[in-house]
Amino acid sequence: MFDQIASFEALCAAAQKAAKGKRRKPGAAAFLCNLERNVLRLERELQDGTWRPGRYTVMEVREPKRRRVSAAPFRDRVVHHALCSVVAPLLTRGFIPDSYANRVGKGTHRAVARYEHYRDRYAWCLRCDIFRYFPAVDHAILKVDLRRRVRCERTLSLLDTVVDGANPQEPVELYFPGDDLFTPFERKRGLPIGNLTSQLFGNVYLSCLDHTIKEVMRVPGYVRYVDDFALFANDRELLEHWRGQIDSFLVGRRLRLHPRKTRLIARDEPTEFLGFVLLPDGRRRLPEENVRRFRNRLRSLRDRYRAGTVTREEVVARVNGWVGHALHANTWRLRHFVFRGGWFDPSWEPDGLFGPT
Repeated sequence: MFDQIASFEALCAAAQKAAKGKRRKPGAAAFLCNLERNVLRLERELQDGTWRPGRYTVMEVREPKRRRVSAAPFRDRVVHHALCSVVAPLLTRGFIPDSYANRVGKGTHRAVARYEHYRDRYAWCLRCDIFRYFPAVDHAILKVDLRRRVRCERTLSLLDTVVDGANPQEPVELYFPGDDLFTPFERKRGLPIGNLTSQLFGNVYLSCLDHTIKEVMRVPGYVRYVDDFALFANDRELLEHWRGQIDSFLVGRRLRLHPRKTRLIARDEPTEFLGFVLLPDGRRRLPEENVRRFRNRLRSLRDRYRAGTVTREEVVARVNGWVGHALHANTWRLRHFVFRGGWFDPSWEPDGLFGPT
C-alpha cells in the first residue's frame, strides 16, 4: 500500500490534483515549475521516512461563524492527495450509506433530500451537533480507529505523521471521567480545518457512532454530515432517551453534544439544515445570512470588474458557485431580485447559470 502512495507516478498525479484551480497560486506554481525535481525529492523523503509536515498558514474566518482555517504548504497537500487516493477507498468501505460528507456521489444536497425524506415520514426529529468537533478530535483515539482499518505499517506511520503534524487549534477545555486537572492540556487533539486528510479523518472518527445508532440503537431514520446529524422517530420520549445514549457514547470519544444546537424539532416546524431553510410544505429557502454575505461579495465583484482587476470569466466562475447552490432551493424570485436584469437574472437566462456568452 505504501508504494502506491510514495511512488513517482502517484505523487505526480497527486500534484496535478492538488494544483487543480490553484495553478496561479505561488506555492503551486513554484512546485509545478520544477515538478520532476520536487516530486523526486518528496518521494525520497517519504521512502526513507524523513518527510515532515511544514508550517501551516492560519486564517481566521468570521462568516458564517468564527473559526480558524489552516492551509498546509503545497508539497504537503501533494502528500495528502496521494495518501487519500489510496487510503480513502479502504476507510470509506465501512461507512454507512447515510453518511454524506466528503464522499463521491453524496454531498450536502443529497443529505438535505434524505433529511426531507425522513422528516416527511416521522413526527419528530432530534437535531444534533457536536461541540467544537474538529478542534476536539483526540489523536490517540483517531490512531486506534485508523489501525482497525489499515494494516500496512509504513502507511500507518505516514498517517501518524500527518495527525501529529496538526497545528494548535481552538481550546476545548472539556473534562471527562478519570481526567485530572491537566488531562485536557496533555492529550493531543485537533484537526486542521481545510486539510483534505482532516475531512477523511473526521468521517472515520464518527463512523463508530453511525454504526451504534443504526445497528445497536436501531434508529429507523438517521442522516449525518460531518458533525451535524439528525435522528427521526414518531415518539418524542424515545428520541430523548436516544439523546442520552448518544451523549454517553460520545464521552468515550472525548466529545460532547452542543448544548444549544442539539434540540427536538416537530415535523411541522421550519428548520435549517446544511445551508437551507426547510419548510414543512417541501419548499426550501436560503438563510438570510447566506443571502447577505453573497450580496456583499457580489457588490465587491462588481466594483473590481469595473476597475478591471477581475475578468468576466472570474466573475462568472465565482458567482456560479452560489447560483448552483441556490438552484437547489425555491429561489427564482430571490435571484431575480438580486441580479435585477444582470448577467445571472433568471428572467432572461434559461437557468440563471453561466452568465453572459
